[in-house]
Amino acid sequence: MTISNIASTRLENAVWATFKRNKLSWVGVSLLALIIGVAILAPVLSPYDPVKQSIVDRLQPPSPEFWLGTDTYGRDVLSRLLYGTRISLMVGFVSVLIAMVVGSAIGILAGYVGGLLDQLIMGLADVMLSFPTLLLGLMVAAMLGASLENLIIAIAITETAPFIRVARAPTIALKHRDFVDAGRALGYGPVRIMGVHIFPNMVSDIVVVGSLWMASAIRTEASLSFIGLGVQPPTATWGGMIREGFENILSAWWLVVFPSLAILITVLALNILGDTLRDAIDPKLRSE
Repeated sequence: MTISNIASTRLENAVWATFKRNKLSWVGVSLLALIIGVAILAPVLSPYDPVKQSIVDRLQPPSPEFWLGTDTYGRDVLSRLLYGTRISLMVGFVSVLIAMVVGSAIGILAGYVGGLLDQLIMGLADVMLSFPTLLLGLMVAAMLGASLENLIIAIAITETAPFIRVARAPTIALKHRDFVDAGRALGYGPVRIMGVHIFPNMVSDIVVVGSLWMASAIRTEASLSFIGLGVQPPTATWGGMIREGFENILSAWWLVVFPSLAILITVLALNILGDTLRDAIDPKLRSE
């Protein structure tokens, strides 16, 4: 059994033990599973077309016909909320995945090579981290323009720096370990050592950071959509729904409350899951 397989087995056992000890973790998993199920089954669960307008039915309060009411264009809020789940989860997952791959690769390279390259990369990462996530995402999205693809790229750029730092620190410690020296003695190149010997030993840390930053990505997507730099109408997004309902917040509260609750529940579920994974891989927290 390889070192990476041993580490994977230990992580699985630690995660399972943490789930058995912390009952709240099951709440996060259940909520996240429900949200993912809603996103997958949105075409089946939606009672109406999310983009179909009906001026006659505009601003209808929640009722047996429209469970969560209608918006200013007569569109069913429930249907748009269900389809908006797809956009939020997709943007969150894809942007974090891109940031995870790019940031981890850069962090491993910086830690393994060291020297001037390490200083330049970490200097750039520190500059990126000095900006608030939303502000940095706003600047990038404004430069790229408003679209789904540009939104994902903007959020991925804002979340690359944390993965660089997370990957660099263990790389510095691992590159002098015996199994890495053995790989060098066998003639393995730097790319193989970084990808096969070093990276598998930090996957758990990267996954934990990814789960926590996915919640941040969903919040950033909603914020950018709220100010008009996200996915453009008539595509349903939670941030866009809040923006469209903000003008009628006093007379049509449901236009803002239900998308806000959807964001709150999703972020809460991801944070609970991330905290559970963090507890599982941290020896100090696991022993408490």
